[in-house]
Amino acid sequence: MPTPDTRALPLALYVHLPWCVRKCPYCDFNSFTRGGALPEEEYITALLADLDADLPHAAGRPLVSMFVGGGTPSLFSGTAIARLMNGIRARLDVVPGAEITLEANPGAVDAQHFAAYRAAGVNRLSIGVQSFRAAQLHKLGRVHDVADIERAIATARAAGFENFNLDLMHGLPGDQPDDALRDLARALDYAPPHLSWYQLTLEEGTAFGRRPPPLPPHDRIAAEFERGCALLERAGFKRYEVSAFAQPGRESRHNVNYWAFGDYLGIGAGAHGKLTTADGLVRTEKRRQPAAYMKAALGGKAAGTARCVAARELVIEFMLNALRLRAGFARAWLFERAGIQAGDVDALIAAACARGWLRDDGVCCVPTELGFRFLNDLQLLFTPEPADEASCRA
Repeated sequence: MPTPDTRALPLALYVHLPWCVRKCPYCDFNSFTRGGALPEEEYITALLADLDADLPHAAGRPLVSMFVGGGTPSLFSGTAIARLMNGIRARLDVVPGAEITLEANPGAVDAQHFAAYRAAGVNRLSIGVQSFRAAQLHKLGRVHDVADIERAIATARAAGFENFNLDLMHGLPGDQPDDALRDLARALDYAPPHLSWYQLTLEEGTAFGRRPPPLPPHDRIAAEFERGCALLERAGFKRYEVSAFAQPGRESRHNVNYWAFGDYLGIGAGAHGKLTTADGLVRTEKRRQPAAYMKAALGGKAAGTARCVAARELVIEFMLNALRLRAGFARAWLFERAGIQAGDVDALIAAACARGWLRDDGVCCVPTELGFRFLNDLQLLFTPEPADEASCRA
């Protein structure tokens, strides 16, 4: 059976910096409260050793984007980020004009850091606003206030960051009618090029998951989201993914690569990667605890595990990502990016079209308005029957 040409696939890099000032009660990311001085030097050394071990997976492909997430990466000094960026460029080619994003929280902003990040080659920031209301910021466990948000945006612009994202939540505990829309309107006052506007979800294993706060009724949340989408459209934003909105040309190229089923390396404690190999699709995951991760990476041992995705799981893996894109996916991606043969999926695509959830012109498959509204149901059409999964070690 023919296999995809991995050399033609886009390759991105995700870097995870796991520490934050305080763990938010809704957060299910692999993050840890900082207990003193950060082990910057040791951790950057571990990241680069981790990348060295992953270089064979890159197969000589250049990076189309990088994303430094967390945690709160903006806790790291400009010197540490510069060393990281220089180390990455010494090991991998980076395409000219590649999007390089770093996450920043308004409560951990330093003007000198921002200027140093920009000098190191970071050209996009993702700022975790979440809300413009003090009471809601307190409920969410955030360490910043509204003045910090304003200062962070001003500092980013002063440092030369023309391209930035604001993260904003809706459906927050105790929200009254139109509160979410007022938050959204306030965000638009700052004219961000990109907005991530997503609903608060109560995740298992978080403080909110253990003790759920009172949330607004689902029908009100849905209605306000629709009104918010209309407000964003009038303001010149395009909804190009489920919860991502951008001014023309400001879509997050890194995140689009995820959803379009491109490949990405993942380095850092708890980082995930997705790689297309001659043997099939491989999902990687690095050790979650920072101390164990650094010990393994610095000791030349495997910093994580790899799982070979069973062939029968490829269709749902692909659809869980690609159907999040408002523009859908090119049929050619099925084989090029997942090794899926048309005969394995044509009947399911036809069933989705028959329900009015998908349009298929033989070249592209695009969710209809109805399909995008009932995206979970559309994706579930592609769920396989339960079976054992293959696995392998990294």
